[in-house]
Amino acid sequence: MKIFVIIPCYKVTQHIAGVVDTLGPEVDQIIAVDDCCPDGSGAFIEKNISDPRLTVVYNKKNLGVGGAVLHGYTKAIQMGADICVKVDGDGQMDGSLIKTLVNPILKKKADYTKGNRFFSFYNVRSMPKKRLIGNMMLSFLTKLSSGYWSIFDPTNGFTAVHTNALRLISFDQISTRYFFETDMLIQLGNVRAKVLDMPMEAVYGDEVSGLSIKSIFGEFLTKHLKAIFRRLIYTYYMRDFSVASFHLPLGVLLLSGGGVIGSEAWIESIRSGIPATSGTVSLAMLPILLGVQFLLSFLSYDIQSEPSTALLDFWEP
Repeated sequence: MKIFVIIPCYKVTQHIAGVVDTLGPEVDQIIAVDDCCPDGSGAFIEKNISDPRLTVVYNKKNLGVGGAVLHGYTKAIQMGADICVKVDGDGQMDGSLIKTLVNPILKKKADYTKGNRFFSFYNVRSMPKKRLIGNMMLSFLTKLSSGYWSIFDPTNGFTAVHTNALRLISFDQISTRYFFETDMLIQLGNVRAKVLDMPMEAVYGDEVSGLSIKSIFGEFLTKHLKAIFRRLIYTYYMRDFSVASFHLPLGVLLLSGGGVIGSEAWIESIRSGIPATSGTVSLAMLPILLGVQFLLSFLSYDIQSEPSTALLDFWEP
């Protein structure tokens, strides 16, 4: 299989040469995408880096990291790539790990692989606290919105994907900025591609991140909630119908109903000064307990339904 590396380039002139140097002979082609960089990353690469595998393409306007990577994916597919590896141009990713990253795809055990910086306690210890807390929250939301319950570190940009899986995804439906990596998981979950994590360490150097947690929190939360609702409706009421399709609405209905009954009884007890009767308490607690049980049953079913077979099994002999 031909392995192409996609490098989105925006203000990376200080690091890009070192990134290219880490790419070993297993890489057939390198596509650097100048995302309308004000520092002229593309021109810098063409002038200073002589690697014969290197091709530079340019975005006419700034599209964000996702837009740059999607442009690279399109170019790689046109050039005959089988596997596309995305490596950031800021030097945080170890190019020597590409062999390990693509190995499950070569063996048809996965359609998409990604790095996970949370495998080692010692590596997590070195992670900036804001990134650590934010990543934990985003990981849980991504599990719900994508259906990949075994995946962590969803914003990790060190990824590899088979082009057959890319062809099933509508590029115009994918977010092109900071939500890109997460949206890729959501889109891959929609086509039921097999995704695996790869342990890795992150390097935090002198690169400057343009990511502001406050500025993206509302956007990320809104997109996740929409994706969760869309996935549940499509997966359990349009593409398939199972016992979990009953457990989810029953669980929500019973839990909500018991909560309303219990809240009204509690408020009335405070207002009147008369404790609620055991019958009233039971009337509230029974639907709550049943609702929790139904939701836990649904959750268990959803976790077990995570894609376990690579799509490559359907395409490759």
